[in-house]
Amino acid sequence: MVRSLWTAASGMNGQQANIDAISNNLSNVNTTGYKPVRTEFEDLIYQTQRLAGTPATDLTSRPLGSQVGHGVKVAATQRMFQQGALQSTGNPYDVAITGEGFLRVMLRDGSVAYTRDGSFKVDSEGQLVTSQGYRVQPEIIFPEGFLHETIAIGTTGEVTVKIPDVEDPVTVGQLELYRFVNPAGLSALGENLFKVSLGSGEAIAGLPGREGMGELQHRFLEMSAVSTVKEMVNLIVAQRAYEFNSKAVQTSDNMLSVATNLKRT
Repeated sequence: MVRSLWTAASGMNGQQANIDAISNNLSNVNTTGYKPVRTEFEDLIYQTQRLAGTPATDLTSRPLGSQVGHGVKVAATQRMFQQGALQSTGNPYDVAITGEGFLRVMLRDGSVAYTRDGSFKVDSEGQLVTSQGYRVQPEIIFPEGFLHETIAIGTTGEVTVKIPDVEDPVTVGQLELYRFVNPAGLSALGENLFKVSLGSGEAIAGLPGREGMGELQHRFLEMSAVSTVKEMVNLIVAQRAYEFNSKAVQTSDNMLSVATNLKRT
């Protein structure tokens, strides 16, 4: 009887974690380059009361055993790196990735992080940076007096711009992409950034459009990959599963109450 209380409680805890992940997905439905997270579960240890194959008689054995489970736990939260829809912005500093790959930026402590968010800006020194001021790597530095609307970023990552009194566009840098053996193993930092972990493997650098890398789309942004309909259905399923487990707790409590109130007549 007590086992059922703890088993159902583990189910409630698991579904609460599931709802937390779904809520985070829904809250990021408009976050540029966001990838949804899926909660994965696994059953807990089993108490074996009788092994299958144990002798029943001198000539036969039991075909089935008897095991009692102890509930569920969250095994992992996996980030799903499917392609998000592209939205045209017309902003000369925006760039979207179609296909596999991440852009790299340098953090304030000198370490590097990776992002799918290509909503870049230019700082006071003419460098291409993120909204938080992190510099894009390799560095892209625009010359003094450049014309903002003449910025062009090719599908292969070449960045060009026109400057006054110069007829031909000037190449100011080359954007690179980075991919990972296991991108789901990347560690999320917030601010649309990821860091390398032991699970992701080291970054593999390459040029856009080559060696399996995605391509760049200038004046576009990759929208969140969250499907609101799918997340709402998952939310309903998680809510009902939570209610089922709470009913199991109530039923176990009622049965314990009946047992407690037994008395001899």
